[in-house]
Amino acid sequence: MREGDWPAFNVRPYVCGAIGGVDPALLADLCAAGPKTRAALQTDGAALFSSGPLAPYHRDGHGYAFAWGERRPLVADRWMSIAETYETPGLIDDGHQVTLHAGGLGLVDVYYVRTPGAVYFSSLLEPLLALAGERREMDWDAWASILRVTFPLGDGTPYDAVKRLSGASALVYDRAARRVSVDRRLPRWVREEPYEAWRGAGELLSILHEVYKEFEDRPLLVPVSGGYDSRLLCSVAVARGADVESWTTSPDDGTDTDIAFARAITRELGVRHRVVEQDPARYPADALEVARRLEYLTPHHAWYAPFAKEVHRSGRTLVDGLAGGPLLKNFMVSGEAMHAGTAADRQAAVLRSLALGAPSMPFLSEPAGEWIEQTVRESFTRSTSMLHGHRAELPLSVLHTRTVRGIARSPVNLVGPEASFAAPFIHPAFFDAALSVGVARKDKGRFYRELLHEANPRVAALPSTNVVKQPLTRVPLRSAAAPARAHGHRMLTSLAARVPGLLSPELHDMIGQGPDALARFNGWNDRFWVRGLVLFGSWIIDNEGKLRDLTPPWA
Repeated sequence: MREGDWPAFNVRPYVCGAIGGVDPALLADLCAAGPKTRAALQTDGAALFSSGPLAPYHRDGHGYAFAWGERRPLVADRWMSIAETYETPGLIDDGHQVTLHAGGLGLVDVYYVRTPGAVYFSSLLEPLLALAGERREMDWDAWASILRVTFPLGDGTPYDAVKRLSGASALVYDRAARRVSVDRRLPRWVREEPYEAWRGAGELLSILHEVYKEFEDRPLLVPVSGGYDSRLLCSVAVARGADVESWTTSPDDGTDTDIAFARAITRELGVRHRVVEQDPARYPADALEVARRLEYLTPHHAWYAPFAKEVHRSGRTLVDGLAGGPLLKNFMVSGEAMHAGTAADRQAAVLRSLALGAPSMPFLSEPAGEWIEQTVRESFTRSTSMLHGHRAELPLSVLHTRTVRGIARSPVNLVGPEASFAAPFIHPAFFDAALSVGVARKDKGRFYRELLHEANPRVAALPSTNVVKQPLTRVPLRSAAAPARAHGHRMLTSLAARVPGLLSPELHDMIGQGPDALARFNGWNDRFWVRGLVLFGSWIIDNEGKLRDLTPPWA
């Protein structure tokens, strides 16, 4: 666990509090368990504490409205409008009701614990464990998703008592009824269902230029990889005359093609470029630090740790290509999903794209594998139910699951809250326009290439990791080097001892052969299966003596 080693909340505050019939003793326990805070609001039925000054964006004789995302609302409005326009969580007290809401997508975390008559909330998960009692219950459904698709689905967290407020959702305390209820709504892009308007690449590029006006007075850092998203964002920044630098780091994919391609892109754009180096000996410490900082919610992003620390010291706003893949090039949308004959086949195809493929040998025991498959299938259906039948069901299914719960953690929770980041693709104007372009036009990256050509034809013509045809140069994996194998083996050994029924006999045998036996797992699927199980083992060790029962549901 963090044990008091909290991030520096420079650009986004840590908040905690409660709504409903608040128990002062529980509220005090919550405040004492997290970063140091001060009161921002204390009324009958609502308490809000913040790590830094948090002024309401609206205040009148009846109530208050607070938000703690990076984009501050300009005027008071309905909670759903604030959530989907500014992608911010917040708390609104109108005198009759107190509403705690997430953002439209739910990028910024809001965790909560329910008690009879009240809800206690925090922007970090760990402080809420102070309210969970001496023995914590594991959420096996959440761990099934983390192992199978690399992130939790729905409102799950590793702990049964702690939930995450999903995007476009709110918890509402009614003072007259003296009760807290859940208010889940359809966000704008679902309820308005943007039909194909045959927008061209030039129109989307113009919208993107307008989005950049919101941060044109800031020095920018655009991390260029070899893909489409980063070269588009850097091209627009340069075209607008921004003060821009570009950095690249190894994604630890075994090729480092990103670095070579990024050098060519930034040279063409005339942008200062830096490569942030990584040390294989540091990988175990980086992996454990990221796991704890992300509160064990995903095995992604260990490679990003050195890069994020450098961003904290840069004094620049990071421009991140979050959501560009699903919005603009059908990322994770397979041909099988696009041409499925039934809704059930379409959903199954999307889940297959999101889930890890079969490893080179059985990793899970047969009963565990069967239970996990069924559980994840049911969780995914529930998590995407509001999207079923929607014209943009396929990209939205990826955005509302993998993008929000897995990929967004690097800019939101590793770059932030120490440093500011901007995500131009999720700005409402661009998001809605991109979503209106049909998936058939985006197939195989066709529409995205048109957009890139409009932005800068010379940069568009450079090689891309999205379309790699030339032979790849192999480089050693940090995550498969000797220090990483030793760390992974320790975590897998712990997991095998504490939850033996989870792992297959073959994996038990492999663990018994020692750390170097893990060297055989170099394929993408194998690596992520190992990372997920190592994450689980690390979590169990960090919770040693605090978990109530490790007996799995299939036992």
